[in-house]
Amino acid sequence: MAIFSLKRMLGGALIMSVVAGNVVPLAPAMAQSDAADKVVVAHRGASGYLPEHTLPAAAMAYAMGAHFQEQDVVMTRDDQLIVWHDLTLDRNTDVRHRFPGRARDDGRHYVIDFTLAELRELQVTEGYRLSDSGEEQKIYPGRFPLWQSSFKIHTLAEQIELVQGMNQAMGRDVGIYPELKAPAFHHEHGKDIGMAVLAELKRYGYINKDSNVYVQTFEFDELKRVKEEVFPALDVELKLVQLMGDDEVYDWILQPGGMRELARYADGIGPEKGMIISPESTRNRLLISSLVRDAHQAGLQVHPYTFRLDEGQVPAYADSFEHMLELFFFEANVDGLFTDFPDRAVDFLKSK
Repeated sequence: MAIFSLKRMLGGALIMSVVAGNVVPLAPAMAQSDAADKVVVAHRGASGYLPEHTLPAAAMAYAMGAHFQEQDVVMTRDDQLIVWHDLTLDRNTDVRHRFPGRARDDGRHYVIDFTLAELRELQVTEGYRLSDSGEEQKIYPGRFPLWQSSFKIHTLAEQIELVQGMNQAMGRDVGIYPELKAPAFHHEHGKDIGMAVLAELKRYGYINKDSNVYVQTFEFDELKRVKEEVFPALDVELKLVQLMGDDEVYDWILQPGGMRELARYADGIGPEKGMIISPESTRNRLLISSLVRDAHQAGLQVHPYTFRLDEGQVPAYADSFEHMLELFFFEANVDGLFTDFPDRAVDFLKSK
């Protein structure tokens, strides 16, 4: 676990940091950055309002002023790159009706088992689960209705062209933030998603660290391979982000010297937000870890995920969605964050 620190907030709430249950003195705080330096990453587009990873959701997030658009990337059977969060299709499409008998033994339909042409036949909808009785139940009840309007799967190239086209039309420079989804899984199926994505980025002019792009992955082995093998092979060098959960696999990064070792390969980290402010925090006792400070000392950016305002998604220690943003942006001092509701985060930063 990350080390926690102790300081006093305005209004009397106590911000604490705990190591193995013991309160420890606060180390000197890192300089707080201004609102103008913070970024908002549209998490799967404006996914709080439209079905995730659809071109309308990307266009909406762009219009809302997001600084970056996220693209999770998965490969098809015929080696095409699509923008899709899951390795499977069951949560957001009608695949079980359109392609009966194509599920694997676990009952799920995998992107990698379908061609791009087949995937384009699917209808995309808001995320849902099947109840024990087979009823479709939306994961976030207040979001876009199931099966209304028309949404389709699209390629990474199509979304890049959308963002770049809007940049030209609007005179802006919105960045992209692709994730190499489950590289080990793809390698097991004979597909090099790291090489394929980086080659596609190069084709669209993303070639160096001045390019407005971050490439992210949860798998450090792949991040290291991209840095040491893929970049030289393609003659590119882009900004890399190590995504992190609270799994033991990331414990080495939290140990002394871990961040500096990671900084040999990465330009930033994308931790789950509970690694920064503990979900056990209360409004009068806020537990903020040393993760952001440690990352900044190693020269790394920090972009936590995922900030949602759906019912039950704002933690109890925050008065509102905007209060949660305030705590992360200015108390914890993150450099940016991923949110399903980019308009709310952009408006919040503008107000500062």
